[in-house]
Amino acid sequence: MNSPLDHNWDVIVVGTGIGGGTVGRALAEAGKKVLFVEKGPKGHRREQTPLSHDIFVPEARLARGLWPGQMRAIIDGKKNLFFGPLGAGLGGSSSFYAATLERPAPHDLDDCETCPHPNGAWPVSYAEFEPYLSRAEALFHVSGAPCPLSPPPSGELAVPHPMNEVDKHISQRLREASMTPYHLHSAIRRLENCNECLGFKCPRDCKMDGRSAGVEPALATGNAALLDCTEVTKLESEAGEITSLWARRAGETLMLNAPVVVLAGGAFGTPRLCLTSTSETDPNGIANISGLVGRGLMFHVNEMLAVWPGLKGGLPSKSLGFRDILCKDGMRLGMVQSMGINASYGEILHYIRQRLARSQVGGSRLAREIARLPAALAATLLGEAKIFVGLMEDFPYDENRVLPTETDEIAFEYRLSKELRKRRKVFRKALRSAFKGQRRLLLSGAPELNFGHPCGTMRFGDNAASSVLRADGRSHEISNLYVADASFMPSSTGVNPSLTIAAQALRVSEAILQRGSDG
Repeated sequence: MNSPLDHNWDVIVVGTGIGGGTVGRALAEAGKKVLFVEKGPKGHRREQTPLSHDIFVPEARLARGLWPGQMRAIIDGKKNLFFGPLGAGLGGSSSFYAATLERPAPHDLDDCETCPHPNGAWPVSYAEFEPYLSRAEALFHVSGAPCPLSPPPSGELAVPHPMNEVDKHISQRLREASMTPYHLHSAIRRLENCNECLGFKCPRDCKMDGRSAGVEPALATGNAALLDCTEVTKLESEAGEITSLWARRAGETLMLNAPVVVLAGGAFGTPRLCLTSTSETDPNGIANISGLVGRGLMFHVNEMLAVWPGLKGGLPSKSLGFRDILCKDGMRLGMVQSMGINASYGEILHYIRQRLARSQVGGSRLAREIARLPAALAATLLGEAKIFVGLMEDFPYDENRVLPTETDEIAFEYRLSKELRKRRKVFRKALRSAFKGQRRLLLSGAPELNFGHPCGTMRFGDNAASSVLRADGRSHEISNLYVADASFMPSSTGVNPSLTIAAQALRVSEAILQRGSDG
């Protein structure tokens, strides 16, 4: 194709992460002309850039595909300023993710007497959603073993890479503690000499992300193009339709338009764009007649656990998970999985610096250097420990919200609820019990929000007064505006969100393809 600005497009997709890449690929493969608009650079295909917290210059961060600005968070009334684990380049944050694509459980979508849903249920049942999970698993080459506690999938997972002896040993000990471990679901194809690239950009098409499983296959059809280094700054609407998108690229102002617009800038970026797109007719922002755009912000709460398996050796492996404590005594908790890291000095130093970055001394270089001492001490004490994480479900509260900003700073307010703190105590006790018989240590002190898993800020539902989007991902009030990222989720679920995002993106693509054919 020539310049993307010289064409008439059927669909503009803003953002190239899991959701944007997936919806754009599905549309391009169906023959639609798709323009991807990405804030960050496309990057170099062979680079192996890490998700680094050691780069502070915005221009340097953006050049590496990292979100350039800091997060300005007000958490329980306290102000925090730090660089979040977010991407801004081809593939978005998924370029750096660990590629764990787990299915939600039926009770994550459907109401359940033994595990009550935080907001009743999703507007689509698990049975209706399941085929799209299977399609997404195929697109992302997901490997693993079916969870014995979950309904069997309609599709087949690829054969997983064999567990190492240490993981087999831990798995057996978990079974002895009445847990039901299984091989985690991974979107890493493990080509020859695979490095897995957890926390890194993958230099090959081995790790499946928004770039390798989404945008690149879409471009290969000849029906799509990419406009990188382009930030959409405002949406304009008239008579219930988006008429134009204003953007900045290389110092120039651009006006883009297409019959259909899909927002996929993430649970921070998408509501932020809508909230700042104000006008006389939309004083509170685009698609915000309900007043809920940006509200209902959720994360997961991480519970880190060190486990000493009693065996030496074994490379770090992210292959083991279990779901026995997704729900306990009617309380919604979360799944547990290996992190793919050992308790080495480098990993511990990285973790401590991450925690420091979110504290009051976040930007202090002195504090970052001082962190070397506790990291060295912890590495000595922990030795051959393997690190696991429990992902506890968060619930939606309208007071937790993204704030409108017109800079690269991401701003939000969040308050930890009493019920979250209560569930966390139960979760921590259940975690210790799950690994009974093994030497283990909970590493988290205060609640640790997973800022890489934001969701819920453009939630979908059947009622326009209590949701922003319809069940098919379209705005209730803007007839040609769709959302295909984590912001659609009305609850956070107890598992990693990526597969759920991809499945909903496929549903959104179907809705777009049906436009006109349904009358």
